[in-house]
Amino acid sequence: MSAGMKFFAGSASRELAASIAGAYGKELGSLELAKFSDGEFQPRITETVRGQHVFIIQSTFPPTDNLFELLLLVDACKRASAEQITVVIPYFGFARQDRKDNPRVAIGAKLIANLLEASGISRIMTMDLHSDQIQGFFDVPVDHLFASAIFMPYLQQLKVDNLTMASPDTGGTRRANAYAKHLDSDLVICYKQRKKANVIESISVIGEVKGKDVVLVDDIIDTAGTLTKAAEMMMDQGASSVRAICTHAVLSGPAYERIENSMLTELVVTDTIPQKQACEKITVLSTGKLFGEVISKVHNFESISSHFIF
Repeated sequence: MSAGMKFFAGSASRELAASIAGAYGKELGSLELAKFSDGEFQPRITETVRGQHVFIIQSTFPPTDNLFELLLLVDACKRASAEQITVVIPYFGFARQDRKDNPRVAIGAKLIANLLEASGISRIMTMDLHSDQIQGFFDVPVDHLFASAIFMPYLQQLKVDNLTMASPDTGGTRRANAYAKHLDSDLVICYKQRKKANVIESISVIGEVKGKDVVLVDDIIDTAGTLTKAAEMMMDQGASSVRAICTHAVLSGPAYERIENSMLTELVVTDTIPQKQACEKITVLSTGKLFGEVISKVHNFESISSHFIF
């Protein structure tokens, strides 16, 4: 017989956590977050978790307080004798630091994996990691969900005849190609060169976009420089429309202004990261139901393979 279960939310993901718990038919557990005058904080679980399967929901986007709060919550549950602790990290921060691509740099994603395991987690559940190999950084089970399960129905209901999938860079080709295969559409690829992070030197397109309704596919949209430049270039080359689907809407710096003033018809994102401000061109799709269904299957020792479109 499986243990009882409880859901707890970190400060960064309360709305999404409530949606996930609600999809399962549960309410969020109660906790307090005490803060000291110097900025130090201490979370406290205010109900028993002894012998329970605890799910702690928190995306780890900046500031790093979000990550550290998650670690403290895990430690609190472990010391309160929770039977299992699953961390649900819809957006896994520091995932872009997945390899040593320059001398004397950290592999941040591996460090985060080590910290989470040291804190006492039993399992991790996340969505659209920046690179799939991050799963191998963990020695506990990793449930890696794909936002394609949410985006695919949305694209299908658009009923666009000349749909063409596009990758904003060569690194995302496999992701865009998977969408193209399932939607039986064409594929184009953008080739970009950078001088440094978040600064694009040049961008060009490989493939035909004239008369096409293009959909750019990416896992993260940060400053929106790449996507907005790609949209402008494709419209200049005769595309009928350009929209984008991105799982994690980091949207930092001038991102909102760029999107508002861009050639994009629409930017479709998920709620793994809360939006900082409203924007008419941004459509937000909920991941709550998907996470809730997978959590139910994990807790009841059922297969989750059916939730992976690709």
